[in-house]
Amino acid sequence: MNSILIIAHAPLAQALRQCALHVFPDCDASVVALDVAPNTPPEETLATARIALQQLGGPHGERGVLVLTDVFGATPCNVAQKLADGVNCRLVTGVNVPMLLRTVSYRHEPLDALVSRAVTGGTQGVMQVAVTAPQNQPRKNHVKDHHDHQQ
Repeated sequence: MNSILIIAHAPLAQALRQCALHVFPDCDASVVALDVAPNTPPEETLATARIALQQLGGPHGERGVLVLTDVFGATPCNVAQKLADGVNCRLVTGVNVPMLLRTVSYRHEPLDALVSRAVTGGTQGVMQVAVTAPQNQPRKNHVKDHHDHQQ
């Protein structure tokens, strides 16, 4: 089974992990969060991330690890790029709750499939939603010869 390492700006990584645990309480051992605090040197974050990656991947890297980060080009993503080898460790950026929940629920699939599930879950989880349903909106008082136009 694959593991998931979330590296994000503090306190997002831990908050996302707590969301995952809320829905999947059994994922405790397979989802690890690393919050990157302001002014923390990238080398320090990288050292901590390497330890977490080694623990998640097993002593010989036999388990796959999907690393999720928040913003491409920011410190968490830059650190994660140094971790991901493209074989036993993959990286997806732009993490959101739907992406994380999708990856947790499919973490038993091969790593390539898990990457695809993450991207799909993240993008399908973003949509515009109407504020109120039309049937719940108050009716307008129409004045004779007054025309409302919807745009």
